[in-house]
Amino acid sequence: MSINNLMIRTLLLFLLSTSFIYAQELTSIVRGSVKDADSGLPLAQATVQLDGKGGITDESGAFRFEGVEVGRHVLTVSYVGYQTLVISEILLESGKENVQEVRLGASGRQLQEATVSGSRPPAFNSVQAITAEQTLRYAATYLDPARVATSFAGVAAANDQANGLVIRGNSPNSMQWRLEGVEIVNPNHLSNAGTFSDRPTSAGGGVNILSTQLLATSYFLNGAFPAQYGNAISGVMDMRLRKGNDERHEFTAQAGLIGLDVAAEGPFSKKSRASYLANYRYSFTGLLGSMGVNFGGEDIRFQDLSFNLHFPMKKGGKITVFGLGGISSNTFKAEPDSTKWEFYKDSHNIIYKNKMGAAGVTHALPIGGRAVLNTAFVMSGLQTSRAFYKGDTNVPEYSYPIEDDSLNKVKINGNMVLNYRFTGGGKLKVGGYFTFQYDRLAPLYNYEEIKSKLFQPFAEWTLPIAPGVVGELGLNATISKVDLWRAQTHRTLEPRAALRWQLAENQKLSFSYGLHSQLPLTQLYAASYSTTRFSGNPNLRPAKAHHFVVSYQRNFRRNNSLKIEAYWQEHFDVPANSSGFSALNLIETRVGEGLGSNGKGRNYGLEATYQKLLSQDFYMMASGSLYSATYVMNGEREKGRFDGGHTFSFTGGKEFKSGSRLWGINTKILWLGGFRETPIDLDASKTSQQTMYQSGDPFASKLKDYFRPDLRIYLKKSRTSYSTTLALDLQNVSGTRNEAFSYYDAYQQKIVRQKQLGLIPVLSYRWEF
Repeated sequence: MSINNLMIRTLLLFLLSTSFIYAQELTSIVRGSVKDADSGLPLAQATVQLDGKGGITDESGAFRFEGVEVGRHVLTVSYVGYQTLVISEILLESGKENVQEVRLGASGRQLQEATVSGSRPPAFNSVQAITAEQTLRYAATYLDPARVATSFAGVAAANDQANGLVIRGNSPNSMQWRLEGVEIVNPNHLSNAGTFSDRPTSAGGGVNILSTQLLATSYFLNGAFPAQYGNAISGVMDMRLRKGNDERHEFTAQAGLIGLDVAAEGPFSKKSRASYLANYRYSFTGLLGSMGVNFGGEDIRFQDLSFNLHFPMKKGGKITVFGLGGISSNTFKAEPDSTKWEFYKDSHNIIYKNKMGAAGVTHALPIGGRAVLNTAFVMSGLQTSRAFYKGDTNVPEYSYPIEDDSLNKVKINGNMVLNYRFTGGGKLKVGGYFTFQYDRLAPLYNYEEIKSKLFQPFAEWTLPIAPGVVGELGLNATISKVDLWRAQTHRTLEPRAALRWQLAENQKLSFSYGLHSQLPLTQLYAASYSTTRFSGNPNLRPAKAHHFVVSYQRNFRRNNSLKIEAYWQEHFDVPANSSGFSALNLIETRVGEGLGSNGKGRNYGLEATYQKLLSQDFYMMASGSLYSATYVMNGEREKGRFDGGHTFSFTGGKEFKSGSRLWGINTKILWLGGFRETPIDLDASKTSQQTMYQSGDPFASKLKDYFRPDLRIYLKKSRTSYSTTLALDLQNVSGTRNEAFSYYDAYQQKIVRQKQLGLIPVLSYRWEF
């Protein structure tokens, strides 16, 4: 045989074998467990169907489907006496198993066994589930669950650069972050991002420290919360951690303009079901900064590490040990050539640093067949500093900052909650939360130290009233003690109530009420307004609000639903004074005024959401709201800072499958009413060479409406043992320069209107194996 013929035959054989490899069907595994949503106990013999093909769970509540073709699938889980759950947005990729932890809610003998579409049973109150898959699929999320929340009705971002959320016209400060159900300090990098004073916020930042790689389904609440949630007024972002794969080792690596992201998970040993999950991330801008590249004179860097260790126990119990930590910085260097100065900032050096960490342990102990005792202990800490220098810091006369702020915050939290389910479908949840917080502010607040203790016992009783009707009664008792230079103790009883009426299998009507309170920010307690000595505001009481919510929801075929919700919030005991200051309008400004707990406010609105979960390769969510946010100044009701009047968002996407490839195109469109600001007094600003506002007319000026379209295009490829995703996110694809705020620029000697970000392209490549 000639060499040429041998080469031809070898080439034909190679092509045939290659064609066979790429023509063969790529498969993976869908598995998981089914447990009672209240007790956490496994449900044996539950019916589990994947795309209509059924099976049942074993004695441990586990199920398994092998040889499943990669792509989108629908999982349906049902059990006698429980509500059927349909999960339609499952994406199976080669090289990685899809593990579902299903929780079914008991329907009870007097309740209809309605079918629920989503990732969890329905709640009485305004609650949205945010899955990790949605965070990876939605446009311009930066892998941040808080940015996913801007697709929901009545939710707006305070600024393009940050994830601080304005919920139903409330300040971002009135929101609370939780991890594994426990309150923590602000878990975000660069908590000063997007602020007009360049100082840190209490609930926002440039990007979340906790990577999506570790997140399970998180829950976003924005209504009258159940009794277990306290110390929050507008909303709660409760982030939950997923456990690592307990059967095989898996890895994920991602590189993009956000950063380098690597994750590993797997079992500790073949003999144990214990598992680990860990992730490390380093910012791409930090890599460029180390090479001398900056963005508009700014050197932005961050890195973080997080982990979750899961140890199952006999009889369904478990112990988890978790932690996260992040370091970030933003350095702006002065332009040495004074002829190139355009703004006052150009002649100064600004150094901002941010450190955050949290660590905790949880324990779940089943008691009998109807109860479980959950215990958690979490410590979290935050340290921020900002130094503002004039000119070159190497010159002796400029080596000391003209502004120097720092904040140290520590939270120590513990809770114990007992869940018990009665035979007739009723449920009882009792427990308590204890929080110790330490704050140190310096030096603008004379290095003041504030210690506070917060104890929140609660009880919540869910009871069937009639066929299709269920009620919920709750009580949260908040006891707070704040020690500034004298201790003050405040006690509040906060009743909660809700009623849900299942009108038909596809319709429900609900009403909920709650009295909620929140401790004032540290800078409000520590505000120094005396010229001779530190004074502060130690007598401030927790701010409070009555919440009323009425909701109607109708489910249609093919995972379509319509939800209409009306709400009313009545604020009182808000930190305020007669000069027009109200904490309802506060984001990050330092405060130098005497305050009392006599402020009032009112927020009300109407929201509507039409949603189609991902099925038949298409999904969409259109939501909008009309709302009002006001506060009372000297007996007169005035429009508040966040009274934009309306929100609208459209989120949708389409997928196209071709063999082992999956294309996706996703869009998000935001149209928001502009927030308000106080007019600037130009003459007074020129005299003092800093921004001075007109007195007696706060927030009289309204910014223009905000408009921003985002786009995400991705290509997923599956191979025998791994899968890849190439994605391009375009935030603000239209390049619209929305208005942010106004300030007086001492260099230009005029009022400047600061714009928000324009087009931001983010290219990323993800590899899972």
